[in-house]
Amino acid sequence: MVKIYSKNNCMQCKMTKRFLSENHIDFEEINIDLQPEAVDFLKGQGFQSVPVTFKDATAIIGFRPDQLKSLAS
Repeated sequence: MVKIYSKNNCMQCKMTKRFLSENHIDFEEINIDLQPEAVDFLKGQGFQSVPVTFKDATAIIGFRPDQLKSLAS
C-alpha cells in the first residue's frame, strides 16, 4: 500500500495525490495538519517537508512524477 504524508494548502501534495489517482494507484493519505503525531514520525525518518510518499522501504520526496510512476508496478 502506498502512503502519502501531506498537509493542507500544499500544491505539491495536491499534484502528487492527483497523479496517483489519475494513474490508478491506490493510496492512504496521512494529513499532518489533522494527525500532528505523524510529524514526529517524519522528523524521525529525517524528512523536513511534505509530500513524502512511501511504498515498502521506498520514499519519494516532493512531486516527482518520474519516480511516482514506479509505484504503479
